[in-house]
Amino acid sequence: MAELISPDFPEVYVSTVKEKLKSKAAWVVKVGLCAISLGIVQAQAADSDFNQALMAANNDNISMLDNYQASMQDSVLGYYPEYWKLNSELSTQSPQAILSFVTRYPNSAMSEKLAADYIEAKVQAGDFASARPLLSYVTNADEAESCAIGQVQAMAGDPLVFSEFNRVWLRTNKQPEACAGLARLMVSSPLKSAQDRQQRLWTMLRAGELGSAVQVAQGLGIALDFAELNYIASNAFNYLQNAPLASSADQAKFLFAIARLADSSVDMAAGQINQNRSRLPQDVMRYAYRIVAYKAANSVMQNGFNAQSVGWFDQSYGYPFSDEEAESYGRQAIRFGQWNAVLRAVDSMSLPLQQERMWQYWFARASEQRGGDPGTQGQGKAAARAFYTNLALEDDYYGLLARDRLGQSLTKLGTSYNPTTQDFQRLGGDVHFQRAFALYNINASASYSNREWNWAVRQAYLKHDDGMILAAASRANSMGWYDRAIYAAERTTKLHNYDLQFLTPFRDQVIQHSSNVGIDPAWVYGLIRQESRFVLAARSHVGAGGLMQIMPDTAKWVARQLGESYSSAALSNMQTNIRYGTFYLSHIHGELSNQPVLATAGYNAGPNRARRWQPTDMPLEADQYTESIPLLETRDYVKNVMTNATYYGLIFGRNNQTIAQRMGKIPVQY
Repeated sequence: MAELISPDFPEVYVSTVKEKLKSKAAWVVKVGLCAISLGIVQAQAADSDFNQALMAANNDNISMLDNYQASMQDSVLGYYPEYWKLNSELSTQSPQAILSFVTRYPNSAMSEKLAADYIEAKVQAGDFASARPLLSYVTNADEAESCAIGQVQAMAGDPLVFSEFNRVWLRTNKQPEACAGLARLMVSSPLKSAQDRQQRLWTMLRAGELGSAVQVAQGLGIALDFAELNYIASNAFNYLQNAPLASSADQAKFLFAIARLADSSVDMAAGQINQNRSRLPQDVMRYAYRIVAYKAANSVMQNGFNAQSVGWFDQSYGYPFSDEEAESYGRQAIRFGQWNAVLRAVDSMSLPLQQERMWQYWFARASEQRGGDPGTQGQGKAAARAFYTNLALEDDYYGLLARDRLGQSLTKLGTSYNPTTQDFQRLGGDVHFQRAFALYNINASASYSNREWNWAVRQAYLKHDDGMILAAASRANSMGWYDRAIYAAERTTKLHNYDLQFLTPFRDQVIQHSSNVGIDPAWVYGLIRQESRFVLAARSHVGAGGLMQIMPDTAKWVARQLGESYSSAALSNMQTNIRYGTFYLSHIHGELSNQPVLATAGYNAGPNRARRWQPTDMPLEADQYTESIPLLETRDYVKNVMTNATYYGLIFGRNNQTIAQRMGKIPVQY
């Protein structure tokens, strides 16, 4: 203002001019603020159209989507109506239509999803040419999408792509159809030798995947007949009494019969191998034992642990392992403390699997404890220490275990980074986070808000912007969006905030109800964080509900024990859910020898299962028990809950045991 008034004017006049200019400036600011406010209101109104537009999309009302596309054009959510239109008949869309969308909304969550879904749809239809132009627009593919992309690349004449997907070649556990299809394409790859094809044939026969087995057999010049294989499957024991073994086809049918007999009795199948040892070529004998060992290792749920499984795996050593076979070998060896066998199992894995933190830890444990001469033992301890030191750099389950093995247990948390004004400013200008918050604010489906949030976090992670990630986590926490706050805070690389990683909402209630039943609130928090991430309305696919994911039948049982009438609304009530959950956790803790690992496994899989998995002869280290749990979900659940509990103990400043102290030893069944 000073530059507009000459210093020669009388003071009174200057004052008058200044007041008028102030008034005019205020008017201009007021008008500007009104315009900004109107723009915000209009944007919010456009955002609020999202749910109605989604309803139109679910009803295939394209004309309504056209209207919403116009009304939402100024919203950060404005690309959704067009996305839904394209997605409504995705398989019939041209590549140009999809390309038009992804190039107008580059590097966005829904562009990525649209391109990936289009590729999958076209691959399923066998239209690889239409999928090809979209490949470069998928930057964060999941397993199914990655395999679909691999198929497109292979059909475009790039056989080297198969080398990136060796993990699917011998997999018999459940996998996406796109990955199974990619494995079938690999049969004709020049990168696969006759030995590779034989291994796939035998692996598919073990699994009973006859279509895949017959396909690869044909490529090897081996005639296998579906009708004969089905007869063998129904009469495996009788077939084995006089099974011919001269040809490759005979040997394949022998292995198939062993596998089918092992489905019902691994002991009978092993007996048939022993009876035919003198007639069996070495590799056939080895793989026959592999089949029996694998079947024993993967029938723990039905038959319990079988100590002979490790010996059978040992007898199969020398024939190449698939990763799923090597992992089964490793877990059985861990269970029974057969440390040299653990080393053999890890040595049999692919390099990517060997490099996983889990197997680095168990390689170190086995190296530390294996038998041998004193010189070998000394080398093993030195190797173990090197592996533990590397693992201890991370704060996960294996990092905490490694610290304990080194005698460097975590006793306090590091310094937490609190986001700055500049971090929040970058957050406010980030369109990806804007979309996520806009969806949350209008109570949109979590499938959309979480996708946008996860995408936003990934983009910030790729830019190494830990500050903005933590600003987003802080804002989400203040809104009660706890699960996404944790998701974000877990994904920083250099700057961390442990209070955001390990949130403690509902603290008074958790501490009160935990204390009432005599269990550690840090353990309860560790369980809630794993079960629901503090989402009050969380529901599982099996019907468990609330913070502690209580099954309705369990809630009814707890209500009876407490002398209360049961109401289905109880699971949605925060107080009641915590009260019922802590009561039940305390109950199974007492039923399972007051052993927290057993109780944690029992909370997830049922106390009877946790009890059946206990050792029968002598106590077992808890990390061995945990790693040998036959259910993947429960195995990971126990690891995560005990890791969470260790950190919550440090946050509370009491009961701050190390993870090894928390886990203890697993007693013998009683």
